[in-house]
Amino acid sequence: MDPRSLTPVLRVLRLCLHLLLAGLLALAALRAGSAGGAALAALTSAVYAAGFLPSVQESRRAAGVWLGVLCASWLALLWLTPEGLWVAFPLYFLQLHLLPVRWSVPSVALTACAAILSYVRHGAPLNPGVFIGPLLGAAVAVATVLGYQALYRESERRRRMVEELIATRAELAAAERHAGTLAERERLAREIHDTLAQGLSSIQLLLRAAERTLPEDSPAAGHIERARRAAQDNLAEARRFVRALSPPDLEHGSLAAALERLCEPGVAGTAAAGPDGTESDGPEPDGTESDGPERDGTVPAGTGPRVRFSMSGTPVELPTPYEVALLRIAQSALANTVRHASAARAEITLSFMDASVTLDVVDDGKGFDPARVASSAEGGFGLPAMCSRAESLGGTFAVESAPGQGTAVAVSLPLPVTPPVPLPTGVST
Repeated sequence: MDPRSLTPVLRVLRLCLHLLLAGLLALAALRAGSAGGAALAALTSAVYAAGFLPSVQESRRAAGVWLGVLCASWLALLWLTPEGLWVAFPLYFLQLHLLPVRWSVPSVALTACAAILSYVRHGAPLNPGVFIGPLLGAAVAVATVLGYQALYRESERRRRMVEELIATRAELAAAERHAGTLAERERLAREIHDTLAQGLSSIQLLLRAAERTLPEDSPAAGHIERARRAAQDNLAEARRFVRALSPPDLEHGSLAAALERLCEPGVAGTAAAGPDGTESDGPEPDGTESDGPERDGTVPAGTGPRVRFSMSGTPVELPTPYEVALLRIAQSALANTVRHASAARAEITLSFMDASVTLDVVDDGKGFDPARVASSAEGGFGLPAMCSRAESLGGTFAVESAPGQGTAVAVSLPLPVTPPVPLPTGVST
């Protein structure tokens, strides 16, 4: 263990272990009864002091060699005097600390046996304490060190879990802020379109009608013309605000272009993260919908189905809320296909009709039972959210599926009452 990582309590325990070994070696030197025993005690002390060298503390191999030399000098001291027996206890901790478990526990057992044999060799009377003392000391050392190591590993595991939890909470908060920003932008765009833009459009039409009814030489004609132009300019400005507040997917092209980009290879796999950066939920293989994210939140690249986009009818300019709703429903439906259907192919179809616009997302996956999902208390939010989007615009939402027969999601939105504006022929689809 790196000494710099020790807590104050562990530093105190380590200092106590050093003082214990130094005191026991000093006691062995004083009670050795011979010059040889005192010299070996001093040699053992010098070897132990060498353990403070940086080369020993920074290299596991050097530390192992140092421990072997220390044990050899201790065995020599034990051969000459039984007073070296007491040094066995701090040696237990050194062996458990420096050696792997598969080597440290046998080393502690051998050290205890050496202490017992030394006691017997020097003619001490046999009694239970001769055996119980070294063995009990070894057991206490093993239990203490291994217990501490287990607690340390558990503490590190919990620390890593806390760090991961903090990081995950930060990511979740960022995703929620981003989703909230997008939702607020969509709401503002919808409100501006439904109130200011529609009001200015009505004012412009009324002024145009009034302008037609006035005689050419009417003094009010000029004022009406200027008012109509002001309403027209403000309507254009309101529409620019709506476009600026629309989702990023629609900023660089039409709805058809955004849906076509959604079908590009690699994009379908990331659709499983949801349109707003959150997990989409949908039917699980057992017919229920999942709630909440997967562990990683994405589907591995290359595992999604081949997705094709097609469009029928004459494309017209749709209100921003219509484009947002259709794009989000397509993203959510495709995310369910990628995450749950195990489909090989999927198709997104956008159809412009005389009075409505429809979106169909069809796959050849494993399918599910829509009735079971609707009645399940564990159903997710994906299908209800898609249905809510469609119904909020006066549209309809339908899901057709059966186990083993794929899934079809259909959305139909009524076109606005005002005459639709055909898109230019050069618009990318």
